[in-house]
Amino acid sequence: MLKWEYALLVRRRQAASTDIGWEIVFIWYGPDGSMVDVTAYGDTALAHLNRAGDQGWELVAMSEDPSLAGSSELHRYHLKRPKPPAPQPRQRMRPGSRTTRRTIAG
Repeated sequence: MLKWEYALLVRRRQAASTDIGWEIVFIWYGPDGSMVDVTAYGDTALAHLNRAGDQGWELVAMSEDPSLAGSSELHRYHLKRPKPPAPQPRQRMRPGSRTTRRTIAG
């Protein structure tokens, strides 16, 4: 059965901490619970989505928070990709199952 893992890319337009006006920040929420500021990897949502696509992620939904209109914007890009299969445990050899190699003296 195919299993999926999910991630979230958040684009936030907000008042800048300096006097430059507005800034756009991109945050990546990974399937392992990590939260990483990925703003430095691109200045558009398309740049970030293409980068995620190169890593096997597929965009499945996009949402915008309408309650933040005017002063800031918040866009969420929901992504998924097939979960890598779990490694199979190594089989242990049973006692007495080893084969020995015989050499024939010639």
